[in-house]
Amino acid sequence: MHPDLYTKQARFNMIEQQIRTWDVLNTAILQTLVTVRREAFVPAAHQSLAFMDTEIPLPCGQNMLSPKMEARILQEVAVEPHESVLEIGAGSGYMAALLAQRARHVTTVEIEPELQAMAASNLAAYGLTNVNVEAGDGARGWPGFGAHAAPYDVIVISGSLPDLPQVFLSQIKIGGRIFAVVGEAPMMQARLITRMTNEAWDTRTLFETMIKPLRGAIAPSAFQF
Repeated sequence: MHPDLYTKQARFNMIEQQIRTWDVLNTAILQTLVTVRREAFVPAAHQSLAFMDTEIPLPCGQNMLSPKMEARILQEVAVEPHESVLEIGAGSGYMAALLAQRARHVTTVEIEPELQAMAASNLAAYGLTNVNVEAGDGARGWPGFGAHAAPYDVIVISGSLPDLPQVFLSQIKIGGRIFAVVGEAPMMQARLITRMTNEAWDTRTLFETMIKPLRGAIAPSAFQF
């Protein structure tokens, strides 16, 4: 089979066999997964894993989330074209690319310099101009700069947290959504938190999962309420 046909078939199989079966059925989301080529964000050494139902190793002991997890996040946060997004943990830049395909602007923050450089290079090579890749520790929130400052419409936290720091709740607009995986091994919950008013947030538990902790995440005892 010609390599292009093989890749097209592998992407089709990923969507049909992994992503649709995990309740990702929104046609616009599925089209985004076709449009944004996942293989462009997978390290060369792991290209054979690009469409497989697995996490893919990245430098610094990090990894890409599984395709079905990335797709489910994209569906749950339901980004609109006018919205601004903050992502904590850029990784290879793929999740930021998916979000940028749907949002007005994405700021993605990466604590590891090697990954920050990788994400910035991948996103630039892909031609996405509505993403900023910032170097820094976003585990305590990210105020942003200028036109891309908080509050955000959507926040996606790509590593798990023992609990969700209060600062993130204050950095979304009314109507804004946060995706976070909260808890510690072996029990973590993926949650969608929506800001209903200045003082009220709605939390919905989506599913149980296990992902790597966010680098720099602080213990619950250190939170200020």
